[in-house]
Amino acid sequence: MSRWTEMTGRATGEDYAARFATLARSGKDVHGEARFCAALVPAGARVLDAGCGTGRVMIRLAELGYDCVGVDLDASMLAVARKQAPRLPWFQVDLAEFEPSLLGIAEGFDLVVAAGNIFPLLAPGTEAAVVERLSAALRPGGLLVAGFGLDEAHLPVPPSLTLADYDDCCAAVGLSLVDRFATWDADPYDGGGYAVSVHRRSRNPGP
Repeated sequence: MSRWTEMTGRATGEDYAARFATLARSGKDVHGEARFCAALVPAGARVLDAGCGTGRVMIRLAELGYDCVGVDLDASMLAVARKQAPRLPWFQVDLAEFEPSLLGIAEGFDLVVAAGNIFPLLAPGTEAAVVERLSAALRPGGLLVAGFGLDEAHLPVPPSLTLADYDDCCAAVGLSLVDRFATWDADPYDGGGYAVSVHRRSRNPGP
């Protein structure tokens, strides 16, 4: 069972969406992740939102002209996403078992984004498998972008994944670090408790 499921009990979608709606009404920018991704790949690029939740990031990217697919394990979150954007493709799937072909999804994404503390909230021990699955969905030269907390101040659960651990998972499947930031606004990373990492799949994958 994922840490997310243990923490929420699966009944979270409407409450989660309402929290961000309140932030948006207050004038807070809630599209930092989408803006960050849009600076990396041009409009029209194929984007996989891994752990898409209620669809906040993906819906915004679709509005900006990106070809998006969203996957998440939480049915309550996906119910909100489907209600908000019924014409977009949403799939319920465990990221550790994600195989695009089994869902009728073509591989070759230009960018995979995992926002919202996806990696620290996975089922313990599945982090490497998820990185492998997401890397396999990328086209050669494609980017994996992940933002997550590293300490108790930036996580709703005890920290379990270090940047070194994450980088090792990426290196094991041929992903190389391109850049790392402290926020989705691309502030330089200074060793703090939150990091947004950009890794690239090799353009010349081996056999």
